Amino acid sequence: MDPKSQRVKLNDGHFIPVLGFGTYAPPEVAKKEALEFTPFAIEVGFRHIDCAHAYQNEEEIGQAIQSKIADGTVKREDIFCTSKLWLTSLRPELVRPALEKSLKNLQLDYVDLYIMHYPMALKPGEELSRKDENGKLIFDSVDFCRTWEALEKCKDAGLTKSIGVSNFNHKQLEKILNKLGLKYKPVCNQVECHPYLNQSKLLDFCKSHEIVLVAYAALGSQRVKEWVNPNHPVLLEDPVLSAIAQKHKKTAALVALRYQIQRGVVVLAKGNNKKWIKENMQVFDFELTPEDMKAVDGLNRNIRYYEFHVWILYH
Repeated sequence: MDPKSQRVKLNDGHFIPVLGFGTYAPPEVAKKEALEFTPFAIEVGFRHIDCAHAYQNEEEIGQAIQSKIADGTVKREDIFCTSKLWLTSLRPELVRPALEKSLKNLQLDYVDLYIMHYPMALKPGEELSRKDENGKLIFDSVDFCRTWEALEKCKDAGLTKSIGVSNFNHKQLEKILNKLGLKYKPVCNQVECHPYLNQSKLLDFCKSHEIVLVAYAALGSQRVKEWVNPNHPVLLEDPVLSAIAQKHKKTAALVALRYQIQRGVVVLAKGNNKKWIKENMQVFDFELTPEDMKAVDGLNRNIRYYEFHVWILYH
């Protein structure tokens, strides 16, 4: 990590800020929150904005970014913007049009990172999920290695600086890495990762292939009740995290974020509260001791907060 600029180098030579601002919000508030909180996040110092077509708020995020460029807070090159290819556009011929649509919504000439949202395909169409008459999702048979080749072409065309994946396990990553004629390795794999699901094996695998692990749900998630198991313990109430937080005079959330950064993971922090968004920038003001890191490592219980099958979220 380059501590001065708080970035890590990707395997294609570009740099990614280690702390990102996550922009997913429940559909009923996604647009409003994007307009309200994205400009604020940029004002307090966030330079990495994580978006996706499926979040249905890229237009609002584009307006927010442009407003901060217009008022001189940032230049385009200061912002690292990620977008994601949705499951209905995994056919190779649909990849570039999907990226171009996101670019148009974001009002950008290029994104810094474009990633495959999931290693599975749904039938193409305007809706996020096509269903048959019985309400069952209609899957599409697409080899995601062909999708990857289309992503490589988008990189060559300058529409995205880097390309990566999300929600891939090590076998799916290996499929791309061992693909004949591979031109670019994935620069990252974005997955659920927090002290109760520390993904240590996947992290080791990714590191061994110079793939950066990007953590979402880094603070656990109690936010969308329909698809988060209410019986799971609340991560930020964990006594070990609380004790470490007290020792450093920080919050449990900051300890959870700092833990990821110190183990070489890029971490996304969502925010629907200005106080928390501002507070998240304090992650660079302190350091966890080796004993703290060991204690947080010991919290792993392989708990997934996001137990949903993807179709539940976007039904």
